Amino acid sequence: MASDRNSAVLSNFLDYLRIEKGLAPLTINAYTTDICQFSEFLDKRKRLLLTARRIEVRDFLQQLFSYQVDGRSVGRKLSALRHLYRYLLLDKKIDHDPTLNIESPKQWKILPKALARDEMEATLAAPMMRHNAEGQHNTKDSAALAVRDRAMLEVFYAGALRVTEIVNAKLEDLKLDAGYMLVRGKGDKERVAPLGTSAQHALTEYLAQARPALAARKKTGASAALINNSPLLFIARGGRKLTRQRIWQMVRTASASSGRTASPHMLRHSCATHMVENGADLRTVQTILGHADISTTQVYTHLALDRLRTVYQKHHPRAKAR
Repeated sequence: MASDRNSAVLSNFLDYLRIEKGLAPLTINAYTTDICQFSEFLDKRKRLLLTARRIEVRDFLQQLFSYQVDGRSVGRKLSALRHLYRYLLLDKKIDHDPTLNIESPKQWKILPKALARDEMEATLAAPMMRHNAEGQHNTKDSAALAVRDRAMLEVFYAGALRVTEIVNAKLEDLKLDAGYMLVRGKGDKERVAPLGTSAQHALTEYLAQARPALAARKKTGASAALINNSPLLFIARGGRKLTRQRIWQMVRTASASSGRTASPHMLRHSCATHMVENGADLRTVQTILGHADISTTQVYTHLALDRLRTVYQKHHPRAKAR
């Protein structure tokens, strides 16, 4: 059956990504979702992944746009298909790559959503503001949670971290005195994430007050020792590991005070956007974001050009009309 043949192709490709490329589980899950969606599209046209033509790829992308899928998601799906067919071509399973010469959708090049600077300030302040506003209705853990949430938001924004990187950050990775932390990103690649003064102060308060309070919960005996010695930097009540869902919820709640509904990835984009607006070069931003290829960072190019134009107009003696 067609579905069985497509499943076999996909299974072999995912093994290649997992074993040879060493990609993270979340990245592999994204590839699986995107390719399965294309496979279902092909089923309706009596086509297989191995026999897909350029026209099918183009029609698939066009269908996504007709369903109002945003440009960046369409671009990600095209990227997944390109990786699949490049693998199949190298493995001599196909003679022609159907994604060849298909331009990335123009919408894919739009700037990722980011918070404005005043919105970012409101989001960073939200956990403590909410804690202070609740006053006598606070639970005994609420102060520790507010300090922790503020520290996480500061680290998100300071170092442009991803959710998984926050969840898996370890105490030993934090070099607070030096003003940075080591981050293990996609493909287990390690990078240095800088921490500004605000982030350092928030982390100092969290480590001194909130983390010990969250670690020392209602546990006794040997299990308590394990919890209190958690290697993770950010922890939930009882020293447990934070979930991705809990962090998403925290960011949404904090950003509501700015009038926006933000995601953790928007905080990452906010860091990059504000740096470029302030004159940072794309190579530096690439390093901080942990992008393997500068082309990924070039989505921020038009911000850099706006900055260049502003500086030129201000400083070049022949820029202004006489």
